[in-house]
Amino acid sequence: MTLRVAFAGTPEFARAALAAIHAAGFPIVAVLTQPDRPAGRGMQLQAGPVKQYAAQHGLGPILQPRSLRLQGKYPEDAATAMDALRAAAPDVMVVAAYGLLLPLDTLQLPRHGCLNIHASLLPRWRGAAPVHRAIEAGDAESGITLMQMDEGLDTGAMLARGAVPIAPGVTTAVLHDTLAALGAEMIVAALQKLESEGALTGMPQPDDGVTYAAKIGKDEARLDLRRPAAILARQIWAFNPFPGAVVEFDGVAVKLWQGEAVAGKGAPGTVLQADAQGLVIACGEGALRVTELQKPGGKRLPAQAFLQGMPLQPGRMAGLMPPAPAA
Repeated sequence: MTLRVAFAGTPEFARAALAAIHAAGFPIVAVLTQPDRPAGRGMQLQAGPVKQYAAQHGLGPILQPRSLRLQGKYPEDAATAMDALRAAAPDVMVVAAYGLLLPLDTLQLPRHGCLNIHASLLPRWRGAAPVHRAIEAGDAESGITLMQMDEGLDTGAMLARGAVPIAPGVTTAVLHDTLAALGAEMIVAALQKLESEGALTGMPQPDDGVTYAAKIGKDEARLDLRRPAAILARQIWAFNPFPGAVVEFDGVAVKLWQGEAVAGKGAPGTVLQADAQGLVIACGEGALRVTELQKPGGKRLPAQAFLQGMPLQPGRMAGLMPPAPAA
């Protein structure tokens, strides 16, 4: 392989693509990834999965600018990173969940531009959280779109698309891993085609069907039990593993990690059943059967084990609405 590849990405989704490109034999001449972040109980600085993989396999240089905008808040970071990229002389840059905007001078630096691995079937779910939003919305399928990047937010020409079904009960954690593997496979095929044919053909995105996947906020975690159970079940699946769906019992925030909509009637928030089959809570329409829960500071537990430590008898009431945002 002679195609010189720069890679930009940070989390596990991106690491899967980097590992596949590396395994396929492409020379990886530079790795861009976000700065180390505090994490864990001790809030120690930790490298992201992409940096960890690059360091373990001697890929690089590893560049961690806080910005790539030469006229932005961190111009020295940007200038140093751009100088290193020019010295690396990549033919193409692959971008996957990098987390920083790429200005025009960066997009134009490689002769074949920048290829993005986006976890949706564009133009649906442009933006930061396409996997979560597809599950939350009840989409029948998701997928990967390889895109030739431009200055817009996920607006570039589509190079390839691959679809996967979203089965009921599939969480963001599970769909994420499926899409990461698919994206890794697709980008390797695209790079092999680029190397053999010298170019990739893109198709402009249609104007119809554009939606935006806003970043998931912690304030979305609290479920409004006055809503239909089917909608709340999708929120549970979408918010697993982050931020976790939450209901409160007497001020105790309980996270709900898995569940389903079932038949049931009662005032919204009423516990209808609490046994080995799950915790059933009445909703505005139907009921939620929750089968995996977690107390603050505790572990995720099956319903039966959870209820042994926190008994919730039928008739108990959960809080209905998220608290109002702070002024």
